[in-house]
Amino acid sequence: MYPFPPLMSALPPMREPSSSQSPLSSYVPGGGRSLADETGAATAEYVITTMAAVAFAGLLVVIMRSDEVKGILLDLVRRALNVG
Repeated sequence: MYPFPPLMSALPPMREPSSSQSPLSSYVPGGGRSLADETGAATAEYVITTMAAVAFAGLLVVIMRSDEVKGILLDLVRRALNVG
């Protein structure tokens, strides 16, 4: 017949979802708890955002310490002071 078993045999047994679960949660191993559980999600988002901010600040420090940028900023300040 077929060289492999039918696809439906690979799915876990279907059960009736509770009122708080998604209808698709009966197909997910563990009843969908791993998809609906957002414990610690906000903390992880804060960590990622903080790490991105620190990386951006580090990049700005490297850029601001370069002689070329210092020269551009000094020239801008001198021109601003001479105009007034």
